[in-house]
Amino acid sequence: MKESVAVLLLCCLSGLADAQGFLHASRIWEDDHFVLSALLKSAVAFSAGIGLYWLSVRFMHQLGIHGAEMQTTIWFAATIVGVAVAGGRFARWPMSDQLVAAAVILGLGWLLVRST
Repeated sequence: MKESVAVLLLCCLSGLADAQGFLHASRIWEDDHFVLSALLKSAVAFSAGIGLYWLSVRFMHQLGIHGAEMQTTIWFAATIVGVAVAGGRFARWPMSDQLVAAAVILGLGWLLVRST
C-alpha cells in the first residue's frame, strides 16, 4: 500500500514538474526571440520531473510494474493532467473537450490495469 501511494504521489509531482517544463518551453521563442529565462525555467522543471520519475520507478518495481510501457503510461497520465491544470485553460475548455480528456485518462487507466 505504501508503494502505491508513493508511486501515485511521485508520478503526480513528476507530472506537475514536467508540465511546468512544457509550459515554460512553449515560451522559449516569444515573438521569434530566444528567451533564456524560459529555457532555464523549463530545464529546471524537467530536471526535477525526471528525478522524481526515476524515484517513482523504484516503487513501481516494488509493485511489480517493470515494463517501460506501463511506467510511461502512469507518468503520461499525470503529466497530461498537470499540463491541463497548471496551464489554467482546462476549466475554460468546452464540456465536450473535457469529457474527451477524461475518457483518454480513463483509457490510459484501463490499459494500465489490463496490462499489469
